[in-house]
Parts: sequence; C-alpha cells; structure tokens
Amino acid sequence: MKKQEGFTLLEMSIVLFIISLLVLIVLPNLTSQRRHASKIHCDAMATVVQTQVDEYLNEHDKQTVSYKELEQAHYLTSSQVKRARGQGLVITNGQVVKHS
Repeated sequence: MKKQEGFTLLEMSIVLFIISLLVLIVLPNLTSQRRHASKIHCDAMATVVQTQVDEYLNEHDKQTVSYKELEQAHYLTSSQVKRARGQGLVITNGQVVKHS
C-alpha cells in the first residue's frame, strides 16, 4: 500500500494560528498608518491654502478672503476647495485653521 501524503489537522491548525497572529499584528498598524497619512495630507492642504490666501491678500490689498474668491481668481481649483472644506479647513481673518 502506498502512504498518502498531505497535511495533518494539527499542521493546518498551526499554520492558521500563525496567519491569524500576523493579521492581528498588521491590521492595527495599517489603521495607524492611515490616520497618520490623513493628518499629513490635511497639514499639507492647510499649507497650500494658507499660501494661496497670503498671495491673494498681498496682491489684492485686502484683509479677508473666502474660498469662493480664491476659486474665482484661480488661486485654488474647485477640487482643492472641495478637499479643504471636506477636511474642515476654514479661513478666518486671513488664517487657515482646522475647524473641529
């Protein structure tokens, strides 16, 4: 008789246990990295908007500006305005701040 080759139930259980441990280690790290990347993106968007606000105010000799004015004057694109608003960025007295 020929002996059948294959994995035993114990071997399969050990492999599944190891895979589940790796998943438990990796998933929280991915979530943390996603949050970190989102914060970096928000900070970068705030910097872009603040730069454009400063440019607009300097060139137009004004004290305040809105997203609508920045978009109409082609300092920001409509997608940039949409993203900035989506991230809760508001322009207050010429300063871009994150609105909670």
